[in-house]
This record gives sequence, C-alpha cells and structure tokens, in this order.
Amino acid sequence: MRIADLRRFNLDTLIVLKGVLSLLKDPTHTESVYDIEDGMKHSEAMAVATKHMLAEPGVMALAQEKYLAPIPNIQQLLQCPAGSLGHAYATYISTSGFDPAFYRSMSIDDDTSYLLLRLRQTHDIWHVVTGFSTDVSGELGLKAFELAQTRRTMAGILMAGGFLKCLLQTPAELDTLLDRIARGYRMGTHAKSLLAQKWEQNWDKSLAEWRSELGLAANS
Repeated sequence: MRIADLRRFNLDTLIVLKGVLSLLKDPTHTESVYDIEDGMKHSEAMAVATKHMLAEPGVMALAQEKYLAPIPNIQQLLQCPAGSLGHAYATYISTSGFDPAFYRSMSIDDDTSYLLLRLRQTHDIWHVVTGFSTDVSGELGLKAFELAQTRRTMAGILMAGGFLKCLLQTPAELDTLLDRIARGYRMGTHAKSLLAQKWEQNWDKSLAEWRSELGLAANS
C-alpha cells in the first residue's frame, strides 16, 4: 500500500470510528451517519455499490451529466396541483417541520461522491413516492428499498443497527419492523430505479402517475 493510500485509509478509519461512537451515543444524530458514510466512501463495499448503481442506464446518464437540482422552494411547490408530486412533497416537508436542505453536502470528484450526494438530496422524495413513514420502522423499510436498488453501504449498516436496537430495546415492535423491511426490499427489487429520475423537472406530474410508471404501490 502506498503511503498516500495508507494515510487516506487511516483518516477514513478515524472518521468512521468517530461516527460509530457518536451514533451509539445518539442514534438520531444525522451527522454521525454522514461521518460513517464519508469515511467509507473509498471502501470496496462502496465501489461494488457504485458499480451496481451505474449498471442502470438511467443512473449512468445522470452520473455522466452530474445532474443536481437547486434546493426546492417549498412555498412555490405548495402551489402545484393537488395530488402532484410537488404538492405532496412540499406538504410532507412543511407539516413534518423538515428542512429540504437537511443533508450534508460533499464535493463531487468521482461517480461515487455524485451518487451519494444525489441520494442524500432526494431522500425525502423517496419517502413520498414509496409511502414509507419517518418513524423507525418506516425509515428502515425505506433503507431496505434503497439497499435493493443501490447496494448503498450505509443502508445496510443502518438496517443492521436498527434491527439490533429493536431486538434489545423494543422487542414488541419486531414484527412491524421486519414487515416493513421485507416489504421495502420486495418493492425495491420490483420497482424501476428511483435514482435515475429527474424528479425536480416533473413536480407537476401526479404522484399516482409517478408510482404507476415506477411500478410502486402506495405503502400504508
């Protein structure tokens, strides 16, 4: 291993350890998730995930273009037709008190960094189109969907952590959690690639039409 590679490996390892320790202390700390993912960006597992994602022609096209969209203007999107993706997304963000720019940005220096940033940028859109809630079981259901479609390393890590936490702390909720995970993975394997979509260019398209075109059923 070259000295430069060794230094990068050591730095990445420290970043991952910092994220893991912080996440164990506070599982709701989003920055810890990004610390872990940023530290694993150069791992073999992430290289495999990147190759898997780029095998989808639509994703490859977006990666070559490096397509990204501006932060959505929620007030403007609330003016979209009722039933549209834009209106549904804006309502979801505003009623939940979320920030559409919640995610950590990153410099785009290769396909992996682009794909990770695009996944972060569209996370809440995926919630809306799949119908998964933002409670623990809903988040892990979406992670299972994401794992099926992208092989994203962090999705698997969060699923494993969520399963273990449920098993040890809230075992009565295990059936619900496993149901959401199983449903999410099945949906992910059957649906068209969500990562390949330019959602922001079609806010006015109805949510029902999006779901029909992508092979998704609304998730209760």
